[in-house]
Amino acid sequence: MKIAIVHEINLNEEEKKMVESVKKALSKKYECELVPFDETFISRIKDYNFVFNLSNKGGKETKQLHVPAILDALNIPYTASNAYSHSLCLDKITTKIIMKYHNIPTPEFMYFDIGELPEKIDDKIYIVKPPREGSAKGITRESVVDNLEDMRKQIKKIHEEFKQPALVEEFIDGMEVSVGLIGNDEDLEVLPILEIDFSSLPEGLERFYSYNVKHNYGEQTNYVCPARIPEQIKNSLEKYAKKLFKVLSLKDYARMDVRIRNGNIYFIEVNSLPQLVPVYSDITKMAEAAGITYEDLIMKILESAMRRYKGEEK
Repeated sequence: MKIAIVHEINLNEEEKKMVESVKKALSKKYECELVPFDETFISRIKDYNFVFNLSNKGGKETKQLHVPAILDALNIPYTASNAYSHSLCLDKITTKIIMKYHNIPTPEFMYFDIGELPEKIDDKIYIVKPPREGSAKGITRESVVDNLEDMRKQIKKIHEEFKQPALVEEFIDGMEVSVGLIGNDEDLEVLPILEIDFSSLPEGLERFYSYNVKHNYGEQTNYVCPARIPEQIKNSLEKYAKKLFKVLSLKDYARMDVRIRNGNIYFIEVNSLPQLVPVYSDITKMAEAAGITYEDLIMKILESAMRRYKGEEK
């Protein structure tokens, strides 16, 4: 079997490490090659039997939709979710509407289209964010607001800077955890839950993943896996994570951001194509805590996708 590892053209150092590491893992069992998602992609990809998809920057707002959509059109099997499921997760407003409909706990929220602003708000603390960005883009210390004037200011900033609606949700000041899942249907498993501990950050720095914290203070952030949570909360997280995985029609693997306050859990967002950088990425940390090596993690994802396609053929 000939496998294509599809990736972006312009990779940063972490992405280069991820792509090469995935190739090294798969090369132990399969013939595989790196295939960039460029203007030659459609003509080249037809030569492969299967795709391990790592491409998530295909367009400004459509990002990881392109590669799976093309592969479906060409009837080439691939790892991870399809374009439909990615689209549900790429827009945080859509994701939250689905969560609320299916009774999956998530912070109370509202959203404002470009040109719209709130006239009044409840006496709560809120966080304002762009709904179609990842990696904490657009989230700063000032994104957390407790009055109408500051909220309106942050909403205007989102409208002007990102040309998107603004998502406003209740800010959950509590423990942050990440939930990773691998598999499908009856084989779907939740990895050990990862706790993100911000207590060692410099004094005065925000205790949540702003863009600044995520990209400049990663080494000073503590990661605890398994998370230090009661068994009852762990069981609830696993139950709701599996339910959300299924209602979003996710495939093979995904990761979910959650906050916990006073024993209550709140699902924040879903990453339908999380990065797989050795050691660095959340999902690789979870796998390591489960005793799964990086190579085994990559193989589990591939084999999960292969079983899924084999089942669809019946």
